[in-house]
Amino acid sequence: MDQPIHQFSDLFAQLGLPNDEAAIQQFIATHSPLRSDIDLADAPFWNHSQAAFLKEEKLEDADWAELVDHLNLALRG
Repeated sequence: MDQPIHQFSDLFAQLGLPNDEAAIQQFIATHSPLRSDIDLADAPFWNHSQAAFLKEEKLEDADWAELVDHLNLALRG
């Protein structure tokens, strides 16, 4: 199995968010659970560029797509 190119903390940095473990856990705790009828990119806590990045990465199945999925699952549970 290939190792991911990016780490979960790198996704937070890419989104312009604090990316240390405590900040990531706080972000997830603050914004969870995300309602099932809201797509991750449409969540109200993203700014326009963050939402566009999340949407684009999923649509293109790009390098970040696996981590976007991971974030989506973390916010649902």
